[in-house]
Amino acid sequence: MLGAAALSSLAALRGGAGLVTLGVPCELNLTAQRKISPEIMTWPLPQTEEQTFSSRGLAPLRRQWKQYAAVALGPGLSTHASTRNFVHKIVAECPVPLVIDADGLNNLGARPKLLMASSTPKILTPHPGEMARLRGKKFAEDERTRREVCREFAVAYGCVVLLKGHRTVVAAPDGRHYVNRSGNVGLATAGSGDVLTGLITAICGQGIDTFAAAACGAWVHGLAGDLAAREKGKAALIASDILNAIPPALKKAARLQR
Repeated sequence: MLGAAALSSLAALRGGAGLVTLGVPCELNLTAQRKISPEIMTWPLPQTEEQTFSSRGLAPLRRQWKQYAAVALGPGLSTHASTRNFVHKIVAECPVPLVIDADGLNNLGARPKLLMASSTPKILTPHPGEMARLRGKKFAEDERTRREVCREFAVAYGCVVLLKGHRTVVAAPDGRHYVNRSGNVGLATAGSGDVLTGLITAICGQGIDTFAAAACGAWVHGLAGDLAAREKGKAALIASDILNAIPPALKKAARLQR
């Protein structure tokens, strides 16, 4: 799913990252280069016969990932068995802050204890379905339960959790939590979460505390959705509208800080 990877990469650039490198299965490298902006660097990695990431891709990552300030893992990955092994090893070994979304979460599945295999700061950005799979059980969608579920998981596994949905909740391992008030129903559009992943990764890569980075990313993402909806309408909103509204959202955020 190269579209998901493209959205996350572009959102990271728009979010303030100075350099973004997109890892792709090697035979999809040229397609990825044509699909995304020329500002995005691509990195062809070992693949399976099905053109998904192979667990052999960990070797080149180990040699280079300390060059990066943060890593995003998940958008568009697939749940191929070899890819799942690739994800497990990254979660266990990555030495820099890690933002885990989408198939990064789905590949963790019933093994959330891998999150405690290293002390690397981690941010998880599940929607309710992904959160239920990580917990091994469903939960009610009322605001109180969402806060409790988010905080309990963050404390239990030592990571920051951003639970997407109406009134997105962000929880820290020390029990702090934040409920986001920006955004609208248009943010439920496909690809919106990929934009959020890239934006949070860019903020995190600037040395900001992971809890603050996740909370800030949620607010700016919601504000971008609100600004885009004023022009496009909530029903017509698509992920690239949110992406394109990140710059004015960041300018507004800067004005509010003065």
